[in-house]
Amino acid sequence: MNQLQPLALRPLPLGSIRPRGWMENQLRVQADGLTGHLDEFWPSVAQSRWIGGPSEGWERGPYWLDGIVPLAFLLDSARLKTKAQKWVDAILASQHEDGWLGPKDDAHEGLGEDDRDPWPLFVVFKALIQWQEATNDERIVPALQRCAHSIGKLLHEKPLAVWAKVRWGDLVWGLHWIYEQTGDERLLAVARLAHDQGFNWKEHFGDFAQRYSGKTDVKTWTEDEKLPLHVVNNSMAIKNDAVWSRQSRDGSDQKSSFAILEKLLRFHGLANGMHSGDEHLAGKSPVQGVETCAVVEFLFSLEVLLSIAGDATLGDRIERVAYNALPAALTKDMWGRQYDQQPNQVWCSHARRDWVSNNADSNLFSLEGNFGCCTANFHQGWPKIVTNAWMRTPDDGLAFCLLQPCAVSTQVRGSAVEIEVETNYPFGETLLIRIVSIEGDAKTFPLRVRIPAWARAASATINGEDVDGTEIGTWTRWNREWKSGDIIEVRLPQSVRVEERENEAATLLCGPLVLALPIAGETIVLRENALEPRAKDLEVRPTADWNFALNSPKVQNIELLHSAPAATPFSPDSPPIRAKVSVRSVPEWGLLNDSAAPPPSAPSCEGEAREVELIPYGSTILRICEFPVCE
Repeated sequence: MNQLQPLALRPLPLGSIRPRGWMENQLRVQADGLTGHLDEFWPSVAQSRWIGGPSEGWERGPYWLDGIVPLAFLLDSARLKTKAQKWVDAILASQHEDGWLGPKDDAHEGLGEDDRDPWPLFVVFKALIQWQEATNDERIVPALQRCAHSIGKLLHEKPLAVWAKVRWGDLVWGLHWIYEQTGDERLLAVARLAHDQGFNWKEHFGDFAQRYSGKTDVKTWTEDEKLPLHVVNNSMAIKNDAVWSRQSRDGSDQKSSFAILEKLLRFHGLANGMHSGDEHLAGKSPVQGVETCAVVEFLFSLEVLLSIAGDATLGDRIERVAYNALPAALTKDMWGRQYDQQPNQVWCSHARRDWVSNNADSNLFSLEGNFGCCTANFHQGWPKIVTNAWMRTPDDGLAFCLLQPCAVSTQVRGSAVEIEVETNYPFGETLLIRIVSIEGDAKTFPLRVRIPAWARAASATINGEDVDGTEIGTWTRWNREWKSGDIIEVRLPQSVRVEERENEAATLLCGPLVLALPIAGETIVLRENALEPRAKDLEVRPTADWNFALNSPKVQNIELLHSAPAATPFSPDSPPIRAKVSVRSVPEWGLLNDSAAPPPSAPSCEGEAREVELIPYGSTILRICEFPVCE
């Protein structure tokens, strides 16, 4: 008997969903960029100790594997599968007699004499679980089971510390998956040990408002004291208590995850959907940074939380980050990444900005500016948006969770079902969900579609006939007998809306997309990688004015121009959505410490109003997305 609380929504095994349309193009761009080539030249992956080399043997290789595995199967790429297979085989071959996988002596500082660090294994579990789901590789479950017991033995001898202590939820998530495959109840004891030894995030956020409501100052803190304010740890933390709630069956644990999420965004939330953190939590200013690792880990945490809780509003949060902060963190060809992006980003250069604790090269587009973790970790972002698009419901139906063009092939009540989704969403307003085929006796099942909270005029038809059930911020549910050729058309009319930000600034949105003013810039190549010249460190200098205020906070008549997404979907040269808005110049608004100053709350607007075009935030390099507003 499964002792875990059932999931509200169960993700489908890797390979069940395939990208289509613009999303497939985006993943092909990724495969042609760093993800598909990092193992050919970057020592942390190419010469990793995980595969027998002399280089880093900690988190970087597993991070990359956690992204290339789903990418390989989503694209059905033999080239990428071969790369992933090499790593899977090497990791399995590295298993020690005591069950430990991989290096034992390449741990992080601060672990004491026994420097075995279980943290990288949390990431290895994520990658190997996906591999097993895609391939049914019979080696995976026994290897993970043995390794889990080895970790359990270690925790009895030496409790969780440093990164593993604050990231314990990732281990418990993996242990629960292995338990569900094996029924080995000893794994639940290991999970309880991890929970009990792990950092108490629920308690930490109990007085968060009093202690950490603004930009943090950690200069005099010890490393252990800094860890709970580390931006990536907070991205991971939002799922921890909910993950544990499956085992505790205590509803307050799941509620804790939602409380943590709410406080994190209330005090540190930014227009791009993320919480700030230029290494540590940094408040709500639009010129503070957002680390790329934090973006992809926040997405994974939200995806896990969605599967546990089934709350439709989490899909809105995921899409706001995925369709804004994620593409903005990367060069459009995905050969470079930023360590920190800024919502109001007017200059990418080597300069000491007002980061809490990051270095001067943090907002360059580069191979490994500031630190190489983001170079290794960003790869999971886009693929997991696809793998979590559809999930199975407790009543043995399907739910369309993350809206995008895709196809799904799975078993529903014993019947083989194929569904395709044709859409340009989030750049378009219409979802065409087509039942391609149903083979089997069971043709009646519930099908749910998430209706975003912003879609106030949402409507739907099935085979051309109007249907009810499009309440915003929740799930539709149509339980009926389906047949091949059935078409569900969901319309999500988009209009520009205003969101108030700090200092009486305003951000404009269209659907899940943040709209931003693109700033023309000159790109300067600072260096090229000697082994791979496509991997460059880039500075981008502004060559146009950027200090504009919205001429009016009213947006009723803003014209939206739609076009089909390009082969590089977030290319600034051909944005799929444009909005014309009226602005005025604010000469007093200038630079402060090499970033744009905070938007003035009562700007002195000068000159005649002029019209400018805003485009999706993710299509920009230099931009303004939090605007002052003329009186």
